[in-house]
Amino acid sequence: MRNDYLQAAQNIIKDPMILINVVSKRVKQLKFGGRPLIFSLEKLEPEDIALREIIEGKISYELYARK
Repeated sequence: MRNDYLQAAQNIIKDPMILINVVSKRVKQLKFGGRPLIFSLEKLEPEDIALREIIEGKISYELYARK
């Protein structure tokens, strides 16, 4: 995992637990055949793709309150 991508994604999603969950869900989607939402000339690991998608605003998250 690239540290520069991680730092940039942490500026967008401040809570580390939420960031971990968003990245892990997206990595799972990518590993099961999901297509990247970004274009890159370099070969990236699924974790780096997920972080870049967060940085570029391609994926986000929504919190909900349990009743």
